[in-house]
Formats: sequence, structure tokens, C-alpha cells
Amino acid sequence: MARPVTNLQVTVAGVAVVLLVGGAVWFGLGPDPYPPTPGAPSTAVETLTNVMVTVHVSGAVVQPGVVVVSARGRVADALAAAGGAAADADLARLNLAATLRDGDLITVPSIAASGEASQQPEAVGVDINRSSASELERLPGVGPVLAQRIVDYRDDFGPFTVIEDLLDVPGIGEAKLAGMRDDIASP
Repeated sequence: MARPVTNLQVTVAGVAVVLLVGGAVWFGLGPDPYPPTPGAPSTAVETLTNVMVTVHVSGAVVQPGVVVVSARGRVADALAAAGGAAADADLARLNLAATLRDGDLITVPSIAASGEASQQPEAVGVDINRSSASELERLPGVGPVLAQRIVDYRDDFGPFTVIEDLLDVPGIGEAKLAGMRDDIASP
């Protein structure tokens, strides 16, 4: 003959079911509580490419060329990926802590045989590929609106390869470019 079920037995059975279901969800055996975001990378390879940048390292490095580094990397990381600095590298003239952007060109200057800095001219003026909107306002004839257009254009289409690429930015014509040309560092 079957024994009657007690309240204690029902309570223990209920707690066991709750613990089993909760454990399954906790350890990922249940439905995913965080489904993938639409449009998010679906594979590890796609995710990896989203966090990497490709930069060109030239000048006084062991292996000049194109390298791939983390998007959070710095110039020092790109230099390491190019085999490190050559014996004649003048690292004091390079900002090793500068952040990287996809498509950057990093030129490592060298020290001449006499021990003095090489005759390479240092970049003078406003860097149109790295400057913030407020820094771009230092250019003649560039106010906050035009400076933001330059930044937006750069973000949408990538770095400027020649100064004349600024002509593609709305609000910059030949006369405006001529007025600011001497204050722009060569891209």
C-alpha cells in the first residue's frame, strides 16, 4: 500500500526542481539570456578583424612594412610588430604612446652617422589626420563648424593622403585651402 505524501516531501521536491532549473540557466544549459545583437560579428574571425588595425611602419626599423596590431595599440606596439627599432633609430623624436588608426603611416626617424638627428624635417603645423576639432580650429579660416566637418569627413572616409584631399570637405575650396596650406603638417 502506498504511503501518503507529506508536505515536507512536496517542499523538498519543489526546492530540488527550482535548484535544477536555476543551475541549468546559471551554467548556460538553458536558453541564452543574452542573445547576439543583430548585425554583431557572428564568428571569432569577424570579431578579431574588428579589433585590429593595419598600419605601415617605415624608416629605422628592423622589418619595415605593413603590420597588423590591436586597435587599442600604440605606436610602440606597431614598432615591436615591425621587429623593433633599428640601431640608428631616433626614438626621442617619435611619440611611442600615440594611439593608432587603421591606415596610419609611422615613420621612425634615424640618427645620422655623426650622431646628430638626421636632416628629415619634423612635422610642422596641424596634423589633419590626428588633430581634434578644437586643434583644427588653429588653422586660418577654420571655425568650430568647419573643424567638425573635417573630423567627420576623416572618420567617414579615412585619413587624408594629400593636403588637397581637404577640397572634398564641404566648405573648403581652393581659396580656403590656399590660406591654410602653410599651417598644415603634411599627411
